[in-house]
Amino acid sequence: MFDPKSFDDIASRLAGAIPPGLSGLKDDLEKSFHAILQGALDKLDLVTREEFEVQKLVLAKTRSKLEDLEKRVAEMEQRLLNKEEVFTPSKEEPIDD
Repeated sequence: MFDPKSFDDIASRLAGAIPPGLSGLKDDLEKSFHAILQGALDKLDLVTREEFEVQKLVLAKTRSKLEDLEKRVAEMEQRLLNKEEVFTPSKEEPIDD
């Protein structure tokens, strides 16, 4: 999901920002930073790029089908309206005696 080398890089940068007087703690802090970053990302509900691309394709296909169905429904509604117009009895005028 997330490249472990990126964790190492971020943790190293954070540890590198530590003042020179605390350089003895650098290794411990780097490991702590790495664990904190990993834990934070594990809590997130993330998907892989592959899973995202699959869902993107599914959504596109679903959207296309929906558009086709909307078009068919509109055509059916129009046919029904046209049939109603053809079969609507016209009002007869009264015959004058």
